[in-house]
Amino acid sequence: MLNYIVWAVKPEIFSVPDDVWLVGGLTVRWYGLLFACAFIFGYIIMQRIFKKEGIPIKMLDDLTTYMVISVIVGARLGHCLFYEPAYYLSHPVEILKIWEGGLASHGASIGILIGLYIFSRRNHKPYIWIMDRIVIVVALGGFFVRMGNLMNSEIFGDITTLPWGFVFENYYDPQYATDPRHPTQIYEALSYLFIFLITCLIYRKNDGHPRPGKLFGVFLVLLFGMRFFIEFIKIPQVGFEEQMTLNMGQWLSIPFVLAGVIMLLWSQKQKEEPK
Repeated sequence: MLNYIVWAVKPEIFSVPDDVWLVGGLTVRWYGLLFACAFIFGYIIMQRIFKKEGIPIKMLDDLTTYMVISVIVGARLGHCLFYEPAYYLSHPVEILKIWEGGLASHGASIGILIGLYIFSRRNHKPYIWIMDRIVIVVALGGFFVRMGNLMNSEIFGDITTLPWGFVFENYYDPQYATDPRHPTQIYEALSYLFIFLITCLIYRKNDGHPRPGKLFGVFLVLLFGMRFFIEFIKIPQVGFEEQMTLNMGQWLSIPFVLAGVIMLLWSQKQKEEPK
């Protein structure tokens, strides 16, 4: 009996042959489908929140546009500037080739913070009000994205003897594709799903009117706290991390956790939202 799981799932769902008119050469991948699910389900949940609180749906459409742009641009720039700045700064055109892979969740987080600040100013809604709601769907989105990483056989962990270790047969580097490894994509996906459920519970318990900053603070502390500890068993994403006591993901997580603690302390001094 095997004491590990052989993961040989291909990242492509299907491909259209090159000779097919108009759509020839098209490849649909699991990652793209799951990434799209993050926005689709996020929109559905935010639609229910907006209806509950009497906010015009048109504003949600604007919010969705800001979210899509800020997530994609932030995640791409985060990867390029945090993990491989020398290469991308000397080859700036490569930054645009998002289809070749390379997205960073910390960059997406920064992109969301900036994009939603602009949205709040243009739509005259309190910034903290938006952040308290959007973190609910961002947590769910993180679940879908990490499951996409699993389908791509990427962002996994160190060698393990645990019975749920995964052998990622389709990983591009053979030296990493033979030993059972921690499926850290699943660890993170489940932690994000847990955070989604916790934030939903807090929102419902307060009948859609949580104390300002509470959901945002809980999200920052839990998500980036879990991310910090899971990083200890991940393989390095780039070469320079091999010489670091804490990797780049951990260093980037620390300020977010501290910001979450400050936000929770600030939230305790705020009045509850009027119902």
